[in-house]
Amino acid sequence: METTTLTLRVPTEMKEQLDKLADATHRSKSYLAGEAIRQYLELEGWQIGEIQQALKEADANDFASDDEVDAVMRKYAG
Repeated sequence: METTTLTLRVPTEMKEQLDKLADATHRSKSYLAGEAIRQYLELEGWQIGEIQQALKEADANDFASDDEVDAVMRKYAG
């Protein structure tokens, strides 16, 4: 995978935590920061996709019926 350089500012405490985690895991700070960013982008991408799909369904008036909502409430709320 091709890589590039990214420079960013973080609070001193966050950098110190990253230093400690890198030492404890025998990983580079760059690797750990890259993994954190990858996980964030993956989660945010999934969340945005779900929101966009829900908006399409809402625009199409694709809502749960009262009976469907009641069935879910009975299942989980008793």
